[in-house]
Amino acid sequence: MKIACYLLLIFSFLSIKTNAQEERKFIRKGNDLYEEALKDTAHADTTKFNKAEVLYRKALEKRPDDAKWNYNLGNALYKQNNFKESSEKFEELAKKNTDKIDKSRSYYNMGNSLMMQKKLDESIEAYKNALRNNPNDLESKYNLIYAMKLKDQKQKQKQKDKNKDKKDNKDKNKNKDQNKQNKQNKDQNKDQQNKDQNKNKKDQNKQNQQNKQNKQQKQQQQPKISKENAERMLQALENNEKKTQKKLEKAKAVKTQQQKIEKDW
Repeated sequence: MKIACYLLLIFSFLSIKTNAQEERKFIRKGNDLYEEALKDTAHADTTKFNKAEVLYRKALEKRPDDAKWNYNLGNALYKQNNFKESSEKFEELAKKNTDKIDKSRSYYNMGNSLMMQKKLDESIEAYKNALRNNPNDLESKYNLIYAMKLKDQKQKQKQKDKNKDKKDNKDKNKNKDQNKQNKQNKDQNKDQQNKDQNKNKKDQNKQNQQNKQNKQQKQQQQPKISKENAERMLQALENNEKKTQKKLEKAKAVKTQQQKIEKDW
């Protein structure tokens, strides 16, 4: 019975040792793929980073709390541009790590992941936490300054755009008011023109009416000739015509007589 128990303990020990070797095998192979992908500086070999991620996850299935393996997984995620998941992984590590240097590295990588997501405020805070745990970390200092500079530029650009929008709106409102004023002036001019036309038309009608009245008055003022007076006037004209005719005949006769005398002589 004792022997059986002893053998059982031996088999259990061998099983644990075999599993540990298998986990380390995953990690070693994953690290090799990660290093190979890093060597290709001309291209980002996301395929190898992805394979490394798969191997890290297999190892973590057995030891999910291993800080170093989780750190490697976070790096593999970052290299595949999976910045959201990598920032979450590094934040988890930063909170769990008790060693200040490891905590600082986790915050540093977390800051990088957040910056790639354009979350400048969060990345700045992450870099500050990295420096709180390791004040001598030059890379954290550099990235903190860089993130703060980007934030300042972004705020200035935002203010510039805001001022531009404000100016554009002001110009737009000014043009709108000017157009409104022009329309009012145009309407006023049109109204005045209509009034002038109506006035001219009214004055013309008034003048025509006045002329008509004057004509009527003139006609009314002309003296009326009676029938008797008209006949006398006609008779006088006829008498004058007869007298004139007689004078012409007499002058003609005299001229004829002179012509005869001249001929006889």
